Amino acid sequence: MYDFLTGPMLWLTFIVSFGGLLVRVILYIRGLDQQLDRVAYRAHMSHGLKGAFKSILSWLNPVGARAWRIRPGFTFLFFSFHIGLLLTPVFLAAHNVMLQENLGFSLPALPAAVADTLTWVVVVGGLFMVLRRIAYPEVRILTTAYDYLILVIAVAPFVTGLMARYGMGDYQFWLMAHIISGEIWLLSLPFTKLSHAVLFFMSRAQIGMDYGIKRGGLKGSSMAW
Repeated sequence: MYDFLTGPMLWLTFIVSFGGLLVRVILYIRGLDQQLDRVAYRAHMSHGLKGAFKSILSWLNPVGARAWRIRPGFTFLFFSFHIGLLLTPVFLAAHNVMLQENLGFSLPALPAAVADTLTWVVVVGGLFMVLRRIAYPEVRILTTAYDYLILVIAVAPFVTGLMARYGMGDYQFWLMAHIISGEIWLLSLPFTKLSHAVLFFMSRAQIGMDYGIKRGGLKGSSMAW
């Protein structure tokens, strides 16, 4: 089972996950209105790209957007959670050993202490996000069982990884659970809300291009918008 999960299943997971995300990006671009969006973007690409870059950068900067500044506690939690969610699986030493053995390449590895810390950050951050959805009425009213399921899918590989890391119970069981939950996480990326891993950048870029071109960015020019 281990050889299958870290061999053919791993290849299939990568193909479906990254291929699916690429399809989501293509469909997003093709879904833009030909007259309202793509025509203006194409004709004023330099202004649009400048606005897109500014929009993305503002939301990736913890103090770059007003929404982040007025909620410092949640902002810290949000950014810490997502940094751990991204960096840990990509740069974990054990994962890179698997990459080297199966795909023939590896990435720089995080020190064990840093990887452990980031993993705990994800687990604790996920717990606080659940509590936030329960505690705040304005968030609770928008929350469904699906949202909790997405959080479970996102955090499960980190919980099972910690169980295997610290030898709590049957190591082989937790190792298999970690691999399976990790592959479920990857397979979920194109088909669930987790697709915001790439669609976030697409939507922020579109908003930035709108403001950089149509909403005052070219004010005073000969543009007809």
